[in-house]
Amino acid sequence: MNWELFGISAYVVGMIGMGFYFSKRIKNDDDYFLGGRSLGPGLATFSIFATWFGAETCIGTSGAVYRNGLSSIHADPMGYTICLLIMAIFFSKVLWRKKITTIPDLYRSRYSSVTEKLAALIMIPSSIIWAGAQVRALGQILHSTTEFGPVIAVTVAACVVIIYTMSGGMLADAYADLIQGIAIIVGLIFLVSAIVIDLGGVGSALALIPKEKLSFGGGEMSSLSFIGRLELWMVPILGSVMSQELVSRVASSRSEKIAHHSALRAAGIYFLVGCIPVIIGLLGANYLPNLQDSETLMPVLAKTHLNYVFYIIFVGALVSAILSTVDTTLLASSALLSHNLIYPSFPKIKDNKKVFIARICTLFSGIVAYVIAYSSDSIVGLVETASSLGGPTILVITIAALWDKRGTSVNAIIAIVMSFISWVIAHFIIEMEFPVIFTVAVCSVSYFGSLPFTRPQFVEEEKAEVEIKLG
Repeated sequence: MNWELFGISAYVVGMIGMGFYFSKRIKNDDDYFLGGRSLGPGLATFSIFATWFGAETCIGTSGAVYRNGLSSIHADPMGYTICLLIMAIFFSKVLWRKKITTIPDLYRSRYSSVTEKLAALIMIPSSIIWAGAQVRALGQILHSTTEFGPVIAVTVAACVVIIYTMSGGMLADAYADLIQGIAIIVGLIFLVSAIVIDLGGVGSALALIPKEKLSFGGGEMSSLSFIGRLELWMVPILGSVMSQELVSRVASSRSEKIAHHSALRAAGIYFLVGCIPVIIGLLGANYLPNLQDSETLMPVLAKTHLNYVFYIIFVGALVSAILSTVDTTLLASSALLSHNLIYPSFPKIKDNKKVFIARICTLFSGIVAYVIAYSSDSIVGLVETASSLGGPTILVITIAALWDKRGTSVNAIIAIVMSFISWVIAHFIIEMEFPVIFTVAVCSVSYFGSLPFTRPQFVEEEKAEVEIKLG
């Protein structure tokens, strides 16, 4: 009997069962996407942590460190930890007070419905690509632990996450994140402890790490300029602060205090737990010096150093980390697609119909994510593309929407269009070394540089608002 497959199957069935259980509580799209805005400190903290702690953190980071050493930690755990801290310190309270479901909701109230839809259109691909990375990672785990071939493994993975996400919505996701967050912490501790013990203790293990792997400027960093190195850090930070996945967690919290403190706690947990895959990547070279696919390092080490019981627990933990991320990304895509693009066209639609449409949008997002996962060859590459696509633009426009009262929808639309075109040109055509930094610069210049040309329109809008208030 294949106990690995049995353990994974039992875990997945349990998560799907939880999804169907919580589906009974879903009465409207607010319940489906935000869990009725009812998350307490524990659920909110672990939901943020587990959502961010996905395939790229476990499998991608350990594999990247295996290849390039500490020069690969610019995204995980460092970049995303900083991202969570920025959300907690600067944005969590003010976004919670806005009572939004998605970031485009803010744009609709601050600018116009056209700006709302345009923002949703550039945010949806980012969430789906990120989901594709998680599906690919889950497929790799199934492939390395079972007799499934790569194609079947990715297909099974996609079916599992689509069913799991369609059923339960945010509330099921949050409770699953609590379980999954604890599971991945326990699983990683099991694995790194087994490796260190096998090496003779902490001192002996650290002594075996190649010195060249401890350089922060080695690997891909060595061939980059200063701004190129800065770009690698800015991708996770600027690209993910305003992601729908993170914003939805803040909006789902029961109070602004919970939103703020949960994001802070999640950042601390993320950094501490995120250091474990880094350590595994550094130690992995002593066990498997000629590994062809570095992203299989963690599953292979687990199979080698853990007995059946602990190995099944660890594989379940990896699956849990991926599921907790992919269901959130599919929910984010579904929210943007249904809430900001479809619902406005049918203003009298009933709540039960909204939930049905939301689930269909989740199914659609999952199918597209499967196609992306099947056609890609790198988890880390997918995640970096997802983070840089649209994220920097949304961050700049959100800052302007929250704290600058001068701009209009014209300024926002100009900035979104110009920055998106600039990103495509910089990323795909001329292959610029710093497309994210360039995109932020173009977006900022486009928005604030166009203010003098739309100022008269802004003045007229201000007068109209005053007249309305005065009656």
